[in-house]
Amino acid sequence: MNNGERIHPSHLLAGMGITPADNRMGLKTAVPWKSLWGGAQTRALFQYQKFLDDVSNNPQLFGPFSVVAGMQEAFFKSAFTEPIRTHARITARAGKEPDIYRDMNGWIYKNYARSLYDLCGYFMNNGTFDRRKARHITTTPDGHRMLKEYVQEFAQMENNYNSIGMTRLHAMKEMLKCLLVVITETPLDGEDLPYMRKNADGTDGMTFEEYLAENRYRLECLHKANAFDPKEYSERATQGRIGRSEYRIVKGSDMHSVRLRHYLLPRGVKSNGRVLYMSTPLINKPELFDLDDGKSVVQGMLREGYIVYLVDYGECGPDDTNLGLDFFGKTVHDRYMEIIRKKHPDAVIDIMGYCMGGTLMLPYLARRAEERLFRGEKMDICKLVLMASPVRFDDDESGHGQMRSFIRRNYDPDLMNDLYGSVNIPPHAIDFGMNEIQPGVHYTVLSGFYGRAIHPGAIEDSASFLYWLTHGTKFPARAHREWIEKFFLGNELVEGAYRLPSTVSELDGRPVDMEALYRGGVRIFDYRGSRDPIAPPGSCVAAELWGMRSNGNIRMTRGGMNRTIEKNIGHIFVVSKKLLAEYLTTVSDFLNEIKCEGVDEMP
Repeated sequence: MNNGERIHPSHLLAGMGITPADNRMGLKTAVPWKSLWGGAQTRALFQYQKFLDDVSNNPQLFGPFSVVAGMQEAFFKSAFTEPIRTHARITARAGKEPDIYRDMNGWIYKNYARSLYDLCGYFMNNGTFDRRKARHITTTPDGHRMLKEYVQEFAQMENNYNSIGMTRLHAMKEMLKCLLVVITETPLDGEDLPYMRKNADGTDGMTFEEYLAENRYRLECLHKANAFDPKEYSERATQGRIGRSEYRIVKGSDMHSVRLRHYLLPRGVKSNGRVLYMSTPLINKPELFDLDDGKSVVQGMLREGYIVYLVDYGECGPDDTNLGLDFFGKTVHDRYMEIIRKKHPDAVIDIMGYCMGGTLMLPYLARRAEERLFRGEKMDICKLVLMASPVRFDDDESGHGQMRSFIRRNYDPDLMNDLYGSVNIPPHAIDFGMNEIQPGVHYTVLSGFYGRAIHPGAIEDSASFLYWLTHGTKFPARAHREWIEKFFLGNELVEGAYRLPSTVSELDGRPVDMEALYRGGVRIFDYRGSRDPIAPPGSCVAAELWGMRSNGNIRMTRGGMNRTIEKNIGHIFVVSKKLLAEYLTTVSDFLNEIKCEGVDEMP
């Protein structure tokens, strides 16, 4: 290449060869093939150890082979399974990724982002992309050599990557391509430009010069915030603290890791005398209900004058491993309802649950209705608001068929108990499963983040959500096993087989009668998304199955009856101020409809 001739971005990229970041097979999702392979090997090792253990403990059946099996079992355990078990427990306790392949991927993400930041920063001058410097670097031998060295560093990281398809690294590779195009001011050969706006017919929606100008600004925004790695950026921007509204922990509410939050009314807002009790999933920080200004369900309900309480399930510890859904779905709520009733004896109590938090509230309220009706009392809680809460789990209309199939292929309850039974299920294991029901989710989240970086305040505005998204909580071991077996695989709620304890001996341990929601006059507000892969609309059908229905299964009713509202949204719609405002308006309408009086008083 002659001095003065600009180096071509496709020439630089060709030097990388084909890597796992390229998705040349056109996969629609991420495939963590090494993790899947490692998981299969781990299951086989533990199954073989169990086989040796069974043989060695049955000398009457296997005779002298049991002695040989015992010797093999001792060696096998010390050489293979015990090191795996120890590694899993140490990493889970430390909050680290137990999967060595995914852990390596995490290291690659961090260093790839740092290299993007460094390379981009080389062309920044007081926060502005320096086109003169870029021209100099791309037209001189020393500059060519520098760019090729950077590209080789990226290639080395990509070739050590342990997944293929629509991965997070694929999104980062697109950012690298964009950066090289902007530096060289030359389009790619035979390849679409990343972040090129498109017309409805698929043609480019801007000129190449407009593309360069827009992406120079995109790079300036990302570099200024040092946000090429959203996870690291969110940790730095939030300092590990998220949540908008002020609260106090209710005295006497501590139950293992669980606590009850009482949010304080804003200054100048008068209480409307009604209590809203909120429950979130066991696997997420509860701040999803209170992410940021204008993105907070708590904030919106406080402004309406509600007295807001929220169940904070906390970070479960070693003492919580044997706590099942009986505890989290019955004992906790019974205790907190008792506390709230003592503090607000005459208040109307409404309940709001998100995802799993809402799912578990349904059998709780049904069992509560059974208990109160058995004692000749009216049901005292008659409005339940659900947000993306799945209840039907089958292979057909629910939309959970793919996840159920994945669980059947890969879930081994004995192995999970062996590895995590004493330390609880790490969020990384939950995230691994989420990839199966949200094709390419890690790619779309990162690509979308990069794409929105040019909008004013978009990077800063996303910090709290990104922190929440990338910092899950552990799932108590026994509760996790029961959630998988009773709900995902057993579909017990819809099948009428789900059991809960009871203060009424005649009901204790018996299947919950979900029709008690109707007899108790409970109205259900079901808010679901047509684009939600985690809680598909075919699964979010509580309002169509139970509670106060007008004429059988309904889609939407008025006048205090159940209500189902389906929007063109995904699972976590609260990050949109517009969508959240719409949700709060419809919720307020539902809660302010006729007072609950029980089934006998209904027309």
